[in-house]
Amino acid sequence: QVQLVESGGGLVQAGGFLRLSCAASGRTFNNYAMGWFRQAPGKEREFVAAISWTGRYTFYAASVKDGFTTSRDSAKNTVQQQMDSLKPEDTAVYYCAGDPKTDLSGSYYCAEAREYDYWGQGTQVTGSS
Repeated sequence: QVQLVESGGGLVQAGGFLRLSCAASGRTFNNYAMGWFRQAPGKEREFVAAISWTGRYTFYAASVKDGFTTSRDSAKNTVQQQMDSLKPEDTAVYYCAGDPKTDLSGSYYCAEAREYDYWGQGTQVTGSS
């Protein structure tokens, strides 16, 4: 059974930091582009960040690009998201996702949720004011 499991969420004061991790099991995601999305109460799910399967290419939503950093560890089959300078508006459930499309150049990534086939259950991040 293919699974993505997020961890590392929690409650943090504004300006604080959290580090999310996404662990894959059931298959290797090392040749998958991976993404992070979030959904705040009463809002639609939105794109946060994406990383190519090589890890060399990343792309961020404008609202997080100055504070969030996404990386991956192929040896551990995990993806991480470092979130610095958290704000109350960053409060949401954060999901990691796997996109099985790949390319030989290793530059492919995607910001569209519909392109991702595998999703985790999410982890709650709350930034308090």
